[in-house]
Amino acid sequence: MKIVVDDKIPFILPALHELADEVTAKAGSEIRPEDVRDADILVVRTRTRCNQALLDGSRVKLIVTATIGFDHLDTAYLDRSGIRWTNCPGCNATSVGQYVRNSLLALQHDTGLRFAGSTIGIVGVGHVGTAVWQALKPLVAQGEGQLLLCDPLREPFALNADNHSRWCALHEIQELANIITFHTPLTTDGPAPTFHMADEAFMNRLQHKPVVINAARGGVIDERALLDAMDKGLVSHAVIDTWEQEPHISTELLRRAFIATPHIAGYSADGKANATRMTLDAICHFIGVPMRFKIEPPALPPDLVLSADPSVRDLQLYDPRTDSSRLKAAPEKFEWLRGHYPLRREQGD
Repeated sequence: MKIVVDDKIPFILPALHELADEVTAKAGSEIRPEDVRDADILVVRTRTRCNQALLDGSRVKLIVTATIGFDHLDTAYLDRSGIRWTNCPGCNATSVGQYVRNSLLALQHDTGLRFAGSTIGIVGVGHVGTAVWQALKPLVAQGEGQLLLCDPLREPFALNADNHSRWCALHEIQELANIITFHTPLTTDGPAPTFHMADEAFMNRLQHKPVVINAARGGVIDERALLDAMDKGLVSHAVIDTWEQEPHISTELLRRAFIATPHIAGYSADGKANATRMTLDAICHFIGVPMRFKIEPPALPPDLVLSADPSVRDLQLYDPRTDSSRLKAAPEKFEWLRGHYPLRREQGD
């Protein structure tokens, strides 16, 4: 059995070498038809387009993407061709929650933003949006703030009784929120397509000069419309992790965003370990062997002394301004920064 794997998926190669006769590791963007022609299993991230151009004539029978999103998979073609595929739903959801919370803590530190009395709109309440909601609840609960949850594809579920959260329609978020964070997949059809859902019309209905955060997919926000809204004073600050035309990102939005990062919101070592564990579980299930691999993220440096103050401690563990500074200094290294991402943990123990 031969497995071809994206060489930036951490902690996975020793296990794959135990499972397969041959393992080929390559940069995801460089995986070509000749690489997969005699492969049985393909393990990818978002940079590998899994479609007919890549797979026609190959013997691939399983594709696992070690990511939550799967818009890089041509699922209709895979289904027609009898190629099984799976993703890793929820693998890095708490990592994205950490990213959003800590970006707002950084805004609070640098601009005086206060959570007391803030109304935060979460657009998309799947695995990731739910984790973001959980991460933000303690901050909002400190004052008279509120979390507005919007997801047209999900039935409202029973929320914890905390008096700070409620389901709403998208127009209420536009009218009431002073922070809006997006966590939807990128879709162009279906009952609620998300491509450019935050377009010029969306921006023109904003009432409270919100902070706008995109840690979903680049195309969910029309970047030109966002820049125009910033020019008009309709948006106060932008936090952008996912971009249209990655890795060739908008230099103007890069310059003007308060935090601009290279699609790494979900890149905690904890989230990566989850994705690798789920990937191996899918492969083991497919080939009919027990999942016996224990995947754990590395420990934090032993000399790191964490503060007793929760907000200080959170930023000690992860400060997104550091990632932003790196990208703003070298936007041409967008892919390199993703591929050489440093250790980041969600917890201090």
